[in-house]
This record gives sequence, structure tokens and C-alpha cells, in this order.
Amino acid sequence: MAIWRFDAIGTVWEIETASELDAVRRDGVSALIGRFDRVWSRFRPDSEVHRLGREGGMLASADAAPMLDAYRAASAATHGGVNPLVADSLVALGYDPDYSLVAGEPVPAIAHWTGIVHWDERGATASAPALLDVGALGKGRLVDLVAAELADVPGDVVVDAGGDIRVRGGAVRIGLEHPYDATKAIGVAEVQDAALCASAANRRAWGDGLHHVLDARTGIPVRTWVATWAIGADAMHADAVATALFFDGGPDLAAQWGVEWVRMSTDGRAERSRDCPVELFTARG
Repeated sequence: MAIWRFDAIGTVWEIETASELDAVRRDGVSALIGRFDRVWSRFRPDSEVHRLGREGGMLASADAAPMLDAYRAASAATHGGVNPLVADSLVALGYDPDYSLVAGEPVPAIAHWTGIVHWDERGATASAPALLDVGALGKGRLVDLVAAELADVPGDVVVDAGGDIRVRGGAVRIGLEHPYDATKAIGVAEVQDAALCASAANRRAWGDGLHHVLDARTGIPVRTWVATWAIGADAMHADAVATALFFDGGPDLAAQWGVEWVRMSTDGRAERSRDCPVELFTARG
């Protein structure tokens, strides 16, 4: 397998293909990622989502409807714990475009976000300034888009964006990194023609117990679960479930979408869905 490694959207990508991708293919992938970033990155002052946060109005993107449809389902399943307007809460705690990492007071997200943000196949419209954060599923969506860009590349293809992985072809064994010790794994997943996405509270963490997975209802980082993994037909829905699993309604959303999962609590307990194709080295539930 040939491996192409590069940095984009704040993470390391690895794309594995049967033979090396030519310059035209690489340029196509890079352009796709750049277009997505210019629309959806809240860390770029020139992005469309940043403009929506300042002015409201229209954001034109074919990705808006699938992502916000999934957000609506995740928000319902978690009783508002997952909410794309959590961006203001993240900024308040210091996870802002300047990465100040200086925490202020938590800011609960507007609960009835669907009353402000509307969408269809053309894009999204905000009736008032609304800063969206698509971090709960945006990287998974982009992994799917990159995989689609490489759909006619012959042989097996693996797209890995910092642990959000889409596999086409032969089965791949993937270790589930222990959130408290990166040299260890709590288990191994076997993924074939599917996606595996992970989320962990020890990543993008700063200050005294602060991290990027917030309960949008309070603006405070979640405390019960420390790491999650989700396996589904596509990366966007697996990514959304990996986020939702930090809340009580996560397993229900996973069942709704046919996504298998594993999660680990802050006290070290691990549990999984009944048919999850994962060998856990230690498990409960």
C-alpha cells in the first residue's frame, strides 16, 4: 500500500491506496478539503460559518442539509446535549480562533437552535447571527467526501483524518487507543467497507479539566465518559454517534442509525453495543 501523509484542518491525514496517487488526484483532494474548510471552519475569519456568526443570513453549501439533519437527530437523542450553537460556549472557555485557552464563564447554547437556523439542499440560513460549530460530525463528513473523490481509484482505500477512518475494501484492524495511555489500546476493531470514528476528552484539552466535548445545555465539559468509538456505514454518522455517546441518549441514536459502538467511562469501565465488531481487552456491559 502507498501512504500519502499531509496536514489539513488541524490534523494529520493518511490516505492509503494500492498504488501511489498521482498529482492530479492529490490536487483534487487538497482542493476539496480547502473548499470545505473555507465554508465550515470557525477558526478562519474568512470562512462562511464565521460570517454567519457575525451577520446571519445565507450560507450556500450542499453539505449543510446532511450535516444539520444529523445534528437535529443527535440533538433530539441527547435532549439538547449536542447542539451546533455550542460554538459560543467553546469560545467562552478559550477554544477560540486564536487558541487563547483562557477560560471565562460557561455559556449555555441556545436550546431551540432550529428556530434560528434553517436549511435545505441549497444551504443554511440563520435569522440572526449564529456561529455554528460542526465539530461533532464535520470531520466525518469531510472524510466521506474525500473517500467519494477517490471512488474510482482501483483497489483498497483507507482515508484516516486524525482517527476518523473510512475503509473501502479489505478488512483493517484498528487499535482503540487508551485515553489515559497512548502506548496502550483497550481493544481492537475490525473494519471493512465501513467507517470508524473516535472522540476523547483527553484530546484538545487545556486548563483545569477543560476539553472540547461540552454539554451544550450548560456549556460545561462532560465528565462521565472519557472516550468513544463508533463504527457505521459512513464516517459522518459514525462521527456524530461518537459525540452523542458522551450523553445518555447516544446508544439510542446509534441504534437508530445502525451504528455499533464502544465507550469508556472516566473511572475506566468500558461498554459496547451488542454486535460491535471489537475485541475488548476489558469490558463491562
